[in-house]
Amino acid sequence: MINLKKLPVRGEMGFNAIIEVPAGTNRKLEIQPDGQFVAELMNGVPRVVNFLPYPGNYGFIPSTLMDEARGGDGDALDVIIIGETVPVGTVQEFIPIAVLKMIDEGENDTKIIGVPADPALRVINATNFEQFLLAYSAAKTIIETWFEYYQGYGTVQILGWEDEQSALAEIEKWTL
Repeated sequence: MINLKKLPVRGEMGFNAIIEVPAGTNRKLEIQPDGQFVAELMNGVPRVVNFLPYPGNYGFIPSTLMDEARGGDGDALDVIIIGETVPVGTVQEFIPIAVLKMIDEGENDTKIIGVPADPALRVINATNFEQFLLAYSAAKTIIETWFEYYQGYGTVQILGWEDEQSALAEIEKWTL
């Protein structure tokens, strides 16, 4: 079980993320205060994304909170890590390369886009936004399209992309 109170935002080589949904799956799990992972419920039943599976390892950055009083959604800062699939509950160090800004159900919903800090787990060779844009523009399009449609068309509004410096500023802004 993960002790959320002792897990810092930063790791040795990058930032920490707790993976709730492995790449290539579509069952939405979320961590509970006791460190257990349970299915997120939607209308009383376990939530399954009725679209393509997650295009990366999806989770959150520990010790962050997008405070509603400051325009956030009330949750920890979300991250999607483009890399080899890792199991639910993995604490994965990552390097932020971009930020995708969206509105989801009327709330600001920021997604940090990252790559594993461990080069052996990377599936793309980009460690900043410029490299991502130049070499992997199709991956950027896939991620944007996935978030635009994963809850049904018209539910999420994409506001735009920003670079790794903006991603770092977002992490800092929401760190407890």
